[in-house]
Amino acid sequence: MDNKKFETKAIRTQIERTQFLEHSSPLYLTSSFVFEDAEDMRASFAEEKDRNIYSRYSNPNSNEFVEKVCEMEGAEAGFAFASGMAAVFSTLAALLNSGDHILSAGNIFGSTHSLFNNFFPKWNISHSYFPIDDFDVIEGLITPNTKLIYAESPTNPGVDVLDLEVLGGIAKKHNLILVIDNCFASPYLQQPIRFGADLVIHSGTKLMDGQGRVLAGITVGSSELIDKVYRFSRITGPALSPFNAWVLSKSLETLAIRVDRHCENALKVAEFLESHEKVNWVKYPFLKSHPKYEVAKKQMKAGGCVVAFELKGGLKAGQKFFDSIKLLSLSANLGDSRSIVTHPASTTHSKLTNEERLASGITDGMVRISVGLEHSDDIIADIQQALP
Repeated sequence: MDNKKFETKAIRTQIERTQFLEHSSPLYLTSSFVFEDAEDMRASFAEEKDRNIYSRYSNPNSNEFVEKVCEMEGAEAGFAFASGMAAVFSTLAALLNSGDHILSAGNIFGSTHSLFNNFFPKWNISHSYFPIDDFDVIEGLITPNTKLIYAESPTNPGVDVLDLEVLGGIAKKHNLILVIDNCFASPYLQQPIRFGADLVIHSGTKLMDGQGRVLAGITVGSSELIDKVYRFSRITGPALSPFNAWVLSKSLETLAIRVDRHCENALKVAEFLESHEKVNWVKYPFLKSHPKYEVAKKQMKAGGCVVAFELKGGLKAGQKFFDSIKLLSLSANLGDSRSIVTHPASTTHSKLTNEERLASGITDGMVRISVGLEHSDDIIADIQQALP
């Protein structure tokens, strides 16, 4: 489907029909698959045949989900996981050895930060953070044991934008693996492989599902690297369930339509907040005031669904704002059809120290809004009445 448009790939990429000639892919709720005879079983386990053996390894529903995302991202292969963090951990664990070093953007999701700081050191895997607004220091942080560069763009929760093309050039120059978390953008808005990424990670829980129903993760990229991820994952067992894979495959059929509406609403919310006297600052990639607006325009189709802003009055003002919200949901999720407000300092990034949060641009008064699919007037009206 190389010449087909994004929306067509999302809808028409599917597994081969069964003898029933179903129009929509059926559910394959089975833990395992049977063999024709002893030789079929031997050849299958010897990987002389490309077929399903056990749903921890692969399943027709998971295969369809992976194939769709590969088509969208321009990737050669992929593997689907039970959650976004399962994708992050399994991908990095499959590629790293004791003594290896990760070079990561300083602004990353709180759980990824905890993984780097609290768990990888147990296996003698170290990391260094580079500032997202100063790429000139990156090459000075590369050591002989640096194995990969890791980054998000846009970042969670600060909605900062990193120049993927520059990162891709640095990774290629130093023969490093570039891993990009593309969750905030989705494959519809941004394809990091085009800019030099070797692997792309998504939390399928977010925009891919889009309705807050299932947990999922996926990593796609070069077949050589994905083979390592697959072999690690088929043994450790973080595979996506067939049912959740089926839900996600159906959700991807409407991804473009949904994300267009998310972006339209989010820009209106960002513009409203930017003009409000109770707000110190607003960050949204397609606001002209965003420090990396031109970079966002270069590598993204639109700005995404997440808006970050800081209330005047700090923590106290933030608490009053959250207690006054009526329509929007107070939740830690994002990319849902329902608009969601989150206080990162006390929720998603609460395990970080104050110094670590401030280094990541997370202040006590910072609010993250995942703008949903309700009418923009209603979203803005609820935010307006809640502002202290």
